[in-house]
Formats: sequence, C-alpha cells, structure tokens
Amino acid sequence: MALIMDGNGRWAQARGLPRTEGHRHGLEALRATIRRAAEVGIDYVTVFSFSSENWARPDGEVSYLMGLLRRFVQRDLSEIHQANIRVRVIGAREGLEPGIRGLLEEAETLTRANTGMTLVVAFNYGGRDELVRAVKALAEDVAQGRLRPEAITEDDISRRLDTAGIPDPDLIIRTSGELRLSNFLLWQAAYTEFYFSPVLWPDFDAAAFDDALTAFAERDRRYGGLSAKIR
Repeated sequence: MALIMDGNGRWAQARGLPRTEGHRHGLEALRATIRRAAEVGIDYVTVFSFSSENWARPDGEVSYLMGLLRRFVQRDLSEIHQANIRVRVIGAREGLEPGIRGLLEEAETLTRANTGMTLVVAFNYGGRDELVRAVKALAEDVAQGRLRPEAITEDDISRRLDTAGIPDPDLIIRTSGELRLSNFLLWQAAYTEFYFSPVLWPDFDAAAFDDALTAFAERDRRYGGLSAKIR
C-alpha cells in the first residue's frame, strides 16, 4: 500500500499556526501509521515524503522539511530498525545535498538485512521523472546492443524503475479530500485501488487507517477482467 500524506498546511492554517507546525504534527501521524501498518501485517508501505516538485516551495519551508528528515532519521531510525523494518528510498539522488543523501543511505544501510515490513520512502520523487530515467536506461541498453527495441516488455520497464523488486501497491490512500495522484507511482498504480479520506494528514489516526483498510477489503478487484460475482 502507499500513502499520499496531504493536508499539513491546511491543518495548520485552520488553527492559526504556521505551516511548519502542520508538518511537525504530520510527522507524528506518520510514526503512528507506520506502527499500525506493522501491527496489522502489511508487507510494504510507500510514503510520498517529498516530491521533486516540492523544491519550488518557499526556502524556509523546504529547510524545515529537511530538518524534519534529519530528525526522523536521528530519532526514529533506531526504533524502525529494532522493529525489524527495512527502509528503501526511491527518487532521484543526483544533485541532492550530500548530507541529505547520506541520511537516506544511512537508513537503507542500517536496515538492509531486516525481514519485516518494508518502508519505502519516496524522496525527491516524481512519477514522470522516474519514467524518464527508466526510458533513458532502456535507450542506453538498446544503443549498446544489450536489448532489441522490439523485445522490450513491461517487465523490462519495471526493472528499471526505482521500485524494481517492490510489488505494485494494492491500495493508495490520499488524505485531505484531494482526488488526484499528484505524479505519484504513475506506472505502478495501473490496477491500484484508491481511497480518498477527507481527514487532514495530521489528524489521520489508527481509526482512519483501519477505515481505509475496511473499505479496501470490500472492493471487487478485476484487473481488467470480469467480476468474480458474475463469472
């Protein structure tokens, strides 16, 4: 499953607080959701933590978000590791500030051998950018004679995505009532179920998470075929 954690700014605005307070409370909601996901036995959780478009936000907000990332790694990574959770980071790493890149690599390295839930952190990630990078890798393989254009398959594309080896999400949850993907997991979401919650992300708790799982359990997933009820 995957999470688009939306609504931090609106949560803060409704309370007369700076946007940074929304992000701080949003981090608390993330901690609680990770714990709940592990409790109910979900194998993979992908969180849209920072998009490749988020760099366009005000410098002060971006700086605060980078500080939250540092705080998350410094404070939470040990707990995540002790819970046997593996961290994997997707998104472009070229051009990232060395300290930030080092934090991401530290999280992956420390938890690499863990065998419990996999927490996939989408950082500096954009679905279109991911596809462009995959196409460039395919083009290079064709140019070097390692692959014939007519032989390219969906699997060839999937193996060159950041999510190679990670199952496509069965469910994407987006909070705050917005009804769009926002350039998230465009290839991987071909047959994903969507759940749009009106709850702003800082208020998203275990009960809201369980509501999403209950709604998902009631879906009839057909993958382009007929419903099992009418076969």
